[in-house]
Amino acid sequence: MRTVKNLLRYTRRYRLILILSLLCAAVSVGFSLYIPVLVGEAIDYMVGKGAVDFGEIGRVAVIILALIALIAVFQWLMNYCVNVVCARTVRDLRDDVFKKLNTLSLKDIDSNAHGDIISRITNDVEAIGDGLSQVITKLFSGMITIVGTLLFMLAINAYIALIVVVLTPMSVLVAAIIGKMCARSFRGQQQLQGEISSYVEEIVGNQKVVKAFAYEERSAKEFEVYNKKLFKVGLKAQFAGALANPSTRFVNNMVYAVTGIIGALSVLTAFMGQLTIGGLACFLTYANQYTKPFNEVTGVLTQIQTALAAGDRVFDTLHAESEPDESGKRRYDKAEGGLEFRDVCFSYTPDKELIKNFSLKVKSGEQVAIVGPTGCGKTTLINLIMRFYEVDSGEILLDGIPAKDINRDVLRQNFGMVLQDSWLFSGTIMDNLRYGNPAASDEEIIAAAKMSYAHSFIRKMPDGYNTKLSENADNLSAGQKQLLCIARAMVLDPPVLILDEATSSIDTLTEIRVQKAFKKLMKGRTSFIVAHRLSTIKESDIILVMNDGNIVEQGTHKELLSRKGYYYNLYNSQFADS
Repeated sequence: MRTVKNLLRYTRRYRLILILSLLCAAVSVGFSLYIPVLVGEAIDYMVGKGAVDFGEIGRVAVIILALIALIAVFQWLMNYCVNVVCARTVRDLRDDVFKKLNTLSLKDIDSNAHGDIISRITNDVEAIGDGLSQVITKLFSGMITIVGTLLFMLAINAYIALIVVVLTPMSVLVAAIIGKMCARSFRGQQQLQGEISSYVEEIVGNQKVVKAFAYEERSAKEFEVYNKKLFKVGLKAQFAGALANPSTRFVNNMVYAVTGIIGALSVLTAFMGQLTIGGLACFLTYANQYTKPFNEVTGVLTQIQTALAAGDRVFDTLHAESEPDESGKRRYDKAEGGLEFRDVCFSYTPDKELIKNFSLKVKSGEQVAIVGPTGCGKTTLINLIMRFYEVDSGEILLDGIPAKDINRDVLRQNFGMVLQDSWLFSGTIMDNLRYGNPAASDEEIIAAAKMSYAHSFIRKMPDGYNTKLSENADNLSAGQKQLLCIARAMVLDPPVLILDEATSSIDTLTEIRVQKAFKKLMKGRTSFIVAHRLSTIKESDIILVMNDGNIVEQGTHKELLSRKGYYYNLYNSQFADS
């Protein structure tokens, strides 16, 4: 019911179009219900040997043909209106889901497989559209058909009409029981589709690694396991869904047979009221039309159940808790760059502590390097500074102001980040470099590219700065992509720089040049450098040596070497003779 209510909230936006489609359905059904009356009249004009009134029959036939043409026009118009509503609803849903994803915290995004999230935006929303189209079409015409046929049957013979009304709900009961049985199967089917999308996205996106490790056959076997699970669950769901329509048709055909027998007795013996042959033919047509909507709904039960299961997943995403609105929090143009950690504690999961009672004070303009083994908390510190994750206790201050009191977007605009995993989108090189600062001029972008040593290779591209990058920038080398990410940070001109293994994909000669460019860029700016290659952070003002979420050593490069502690061993392990 939650999914139905939410969908009604979306379709309510297009109530005028829905009303128009409802009117078209009413006119179409009204004309179609009048045709059996005309057919009954025509039959009564030809009962008896030599008593056929061809003139009246011809007149009735012309009226029937005209009504059929009008029915076709109004049905087309109804379907067009319904398709417009469904297409716009799907569009709105997809927009809202995508916007919602941008409001979720990284914690929520990271806790779900990315392929599954993509499946919700694509497959699940499309399934909702398909189901919604079927429901609205069948619902509108079905409701009017049921009411109209009931009124006509009551007018012809109230006794037999009541028998039809009493017996027909049996098909509804059968459909409800079957629908309840197969709902779980359809939810499982949608869940497995999300898992398959996630696996395919993972394998396709990492084909180089798959081929490098000759993993093709194993990945095919793993995919086959997922596919077999989906096949089994899908088979159960489709079987249950397909069972509904023949079951209800069987019940409705029994109702039709009972109606035919009682009607025949009424014609012959005036049992339950007198009927003419034409009246019986007319009544049987109405009895068949009365049960038709029930058959049609159960005929599309599979699509409806799929849509409901998909709706549960989509609205789970839409109702997920967003990052709190911080439009009323403090704003300012540019920070000075002073940062302080006060007794910060953080863990990704409650059962495993990572950062414990971490304190650090960084003055504006200082260069801070963070080193340590994998998993010690280096990147986690960056995530906390950027408020990608919130601290469990303690606080982080920017220029003496608690970061939680500063508008999140404003806070992040004061940081320029270059990550180990370079990300570029499908667009021109100029668009990618302007990503963080849309107001930057072409001259500023070219100057930043020169500082990052990206200008030389950009000039050699087919269209220079207007060269369009492919998806994931596969037409560039890893080093070139990293240089563009560095240039993008330089275009932003932030007061605080965060470099998370920013030169990991660059050759040694270019790295030396980029380090010189960074030195210019970092002058007067606070900088945080996460590094594994210790040769790149010798000139840092502060080197933080982390292990298991704690700072085990702190000082300059020379000071830490002279102590001959953890950093000394770490440094020598990289430069010792093998």
